[in-house]
Amino acid sequence: MTVERGLRLMAAVVILISLGMAHFVSPNWLWLTALVGLNLLQSAFTNWCPAMMILRAAGLKDASCTRAN
Repeated sequence: MTVERGLRLMAAVVILISLGMAHFVSPNWLWLTALVGLNLLQSAFTNWCPAMMILRAAGLKDASCTRAN
């Protein structure tokens, strides 16, 4: 798995968990969904996200490093 795919997976899991928490616990959990969306938006323009550093530290490689030329 690459950093990029791991980032999408992490975002999807956090969004689904926050939606479930908003449904069963409190609508305030939707703020977490909004924060994930804003983070994805800014990372689309900057190509930087704090979660990417965590995923790299966990040993995932960038997609550009895994492609064969």
